[in-house]
Parts: sequence; C-alpha cells; structure tokens
Amino acid sequence: MTLLLSRSDVMSVLTMKDCMVAVERAFAELSRGTALLPLRTAISPPGGLSLYMPAYLKEMKALAIKVVTIYKENPARFQYPVVMGKVLLQDPESGDVVCIMDGGYLTAVRTGAASGVATRYLARQQEGQMAAVFGTGVQARMQLLAVAEARTLSKALVYDISRESALAFVAELAPKVSFPVLIATDPRELLEADIICTATSSATPLFDGSRVRPGTHINGIGSHTPNARELDTALVKRSRFIGDSREACFGEAGDLLIPIREGAITDGHYYADLGEIITGSKTGRENDEEITLFKSNGLAIQDAATAKLVYEKAITAGIGTMVDI
Repeated sequence: MTLLLSRSDVMSVLTMKDCMVAVERAFAELSRGTALLPLRTAISPPGGLSLYMPAYLKEMKALAIKVVTIYKENPARFQYPVVMGKVLLQDPESGDVVCIMDGGYLTAVRTGAASGVATRYLARQQEGQMAAVFGTGVQARMQLLAVAEARTLSKALVYDISRESALAFVAELAPKVSFPVLIATDPRELLEADIICTATSSATPLFDGSRVRPGTHINGIGSHTPNARELDTALVKRSRFIGDSREACFGEAGDLLIPIREGAITDGHYYADLGEIITGSKTGRENDEEITLFKSNGLAIQDAATAKLVYEKAITAGIGTMVDI
C-alpha cells in the first residue's frame, strides 16, 4: 500500500523546528559519507524542464526522489503553477514506494531549514539580534521562520520592490513570531541587521557588500545558476564561505563562480560544507567580527530527510489516503 499526501496533509504535520532537526542530520550524514547524492538529472520536454533529484541517507533510512517541473506556460494553458513538485519515498529494504507526497511546501520548509541550521552554527550567539530578509516570496517567509528558530530576535526588517508584497509578508508573518516585522523603505537599512537572508529572483547583486557590518551572518538562497548572483564580489571576498555542497556551489553558484572568474578569489576561498561544520571536522565562526556566509543551492538529501519525517508523522497522525498501486 502507498500513502498519498496532499499539500494540506504535508502542511498539517511539517514544522520548521522538526524539519531543522532532520535537515541537520542529513547534512551530517553527507559529511560522514553515509549519504548517496547522485547528480540532479534534467530533461527538457517541449515547453518545459523536468528535474529528478534522488538521495539516500543510510543512517536515517531515507530513500527518495523529488520530481520538479518548470513550465512557464502552465498558468495560461492549464491553470497550473509554473513550478510543481512531487516526492516519492521508498522503503530502502524492499524498494517499494511507500509514499507519494506534494513537494511544494516540503521544498519551501526544507530550504528554510537549511538556513536555520546554518544560522544556528554560524551566526553570533547574542540574543536580541535583528534579522533582515530581501524578498517576500514563499522562500523568504521560510527564511525568517527558520532564523527565528535558530536565534532569539528583537525584530526583523523586510524589503521588496513591491510594497504590496511586503505588506502581505508582514500580515502573514507578524502573527507567527514574537517580535516586530517591519518594512524597510530603503534596502540599505537591512545592512544594519545581524543576520541577513537573500531570497529573491535577482540575477545581479542586491547591495554593496563593502557596507555589511563585521560580525554579520548571511544566508544566500535566491540565485542558483553560474551567471546569476544576489551577493557581490566585495561581500564574498570578506566572508568565510560555507556552502551546502562544494560540488553544487562550484557547479551552480554564481555568487562564488563570478568572483573566481574575475580573479578576486581562488577556489580555495570555499571554506567548508555545512555538514563539516555540523560534525566538527571544521570550525565555524571564529570570532564576533567575522562575516560568515552560507550559500544554499538545495540538495536532494534535504528532500529525502524531510519526506521521511513527513511520512512518519503522517502515519502517526493517521492522515492521508492509502491506495493499492
């Protein structure tokens, strides 16, 4: 029997706090060598892109594949979203697909969770810090919720080129957190924050990295192609650079690749994978003046770990629909 979980089913059982625990374990497994993470496979049918992201976590017994599709004409042609995703979770002992679940909300939460884990290990330890978020989409929302799990915040600032989107962000997030969420009128205001998250679709840097204060921690999640970046060369050069995966960063992260092509930094500027920080094989922040930067590309191990968590919680809660396939 296979369990089917809708988006609402996933939302009813998946919390940021629990997801951060699962994602942290997944990164630790990747560092210890008990995770299998094949390269993402892309197929381009007419009109769209289909991505296949498999992973296996031996210690967590999580075997899964996420299928993500990007079809720009979907809203006009079929009234579907541009981006859709499903996750298939397997029993690693028999190979049977035990669950098929919506992957949209799962992806948003697991992406935020990675930044939350990075913040927990890399941001300064002081309480009452200020967070700032560039962008107001689904990913931006999850970034703030994750950072709020990792640190006690005094307030948060958000900036978006759309005032309407920023207002909607505040209306949704303010009731969910215990600190004020305010709209910045100038993006430079966000550079006063202790923790900065960039979650936009911009292909060019969002701010002047030379203006970032010493001691700041940055989570960069929005850009994920070799020729696009949210963060400029000045910031990358000033930062201790930690990625979710060396392979992913050197294959996709324009934030790193463009400064290397410019000759501003070398390959050696890449300091560590997040999993290496978690397991203690490399040190994280060394002092309160250091700028730390976590670059997230999104890994299938995050999907596998989160899908296993969702499945177990759904079974316990007795939700979803069992079908005989």
